[in-house]
Amino acid sequence: MQKKDIFSEVRGFMISRAILTAAELDVFTSLDNGLETAKELSQAKGLNERNTARLLDSMVVSGYLDKDRGGYRLTERGAYLSANHSSTVLPMVRHMIHVWDNWSMLTDTVIQGVNTERESVTEMDRDKQRDFVEAMHVVGRDLAQQIAEFYGETSCSSLLDIGGGSGVYSLAFLRRNPSMQAVIFDLPQVIPVTEECISQEPESDRITLFPGDFYQDELPTGCDMALLSAIIHQNGPQQNLELYRKVYRALEPGGILLIRDHIMDETRTRPQSGAIFALNMLVNTESGDTYTFEEVRNELEQAGFEQVRAMRVGGESLEEMDCLVEARKTA
Repeated sequence: MQKKDIFSEVRGFMISRAILTAAELDVFTSLDNGLETAKELSQAKGLNERNTARLLDSMVVSGYLDKDRGGYRLTERGAYLSANHSSTVLPMVRHMIHVWDNWSMLTDTVIQGVNTERESVTEMDRDKQRDFVEAMHVVGRDLAQQIAEFYGETSCSSLLDIGGGSGVYSLAFLRRNPSMQAVIFDLPQVIPVTEECISQEPESDRITLFPGDFYQDELPTGCDMALLSAIIHQNGPQQNLELYRKVYRALEPGGILLIRDHIMDETRTRPQSGAIFALNMLVNTESGDTYTFEEVRNELEQAGFEQVRAMRVGGESLEEMDCLVEARKTA
């Protein structure tokens, strides 16, 4: 890598922070709603006019805005950051503001072993929790369909989606399996957001919402398939073992557990996205991590599962946590 490449990567945080600030101030939606100049925007939002102009100019050079005679308008790319866009990514970007705060503690975390200043998802206020759930929905819209298509049709009739959030994965599996029913299990404060996210979907009448905390409560019984989608990385090994045991107890005999996450190779460097995501877990959780297939298999077998197999190795995108592991409960 050349020096200029190193400098480019190191300076990357600057544009990242500018985008986060613009999203935090919701300037893209405001421009989409008809405001055009830095003066109009600053007056409407109570901002400093000069500094607002500098922020908007940075969005021009980054390709999110166009500028003409002092007026600004969204580019096609920038439109995705408006709350008005049908495929808006704004919730995910807003969630990244929270992640930024925790990542700023990475050095202290590496020294001390834990980020004592972190704010966990369960401790967030309702607005931040909504951003988190909606962010996962944004990330999951296309990937959920890819995962469901990859897994294909199944003879399982009922899916238990543990920590199912917005329901985006349940919806994808139900679309792929027209006779399947689903139970989405998530925190009581999340369930109303789930209900909003699925309410307009034709599959919603095949979904039951079940509030609870998988760290404290037993899981709903009666399903022959369970999904842990982007869950195990937030846990330490003992927490995962206890969760696998709960899943085993909840599943019908012969039932299937499907895990979607970053599953690492023995070097812990591939997929590359999983190595970076492990740092994300250092600063955002108490004991979370990314795990190798051997680590996952050993804990699943300790919990009683058999026929554990890696179904999908996954890609390299940080947004596509697409490794899959399948295990079965004894029939």
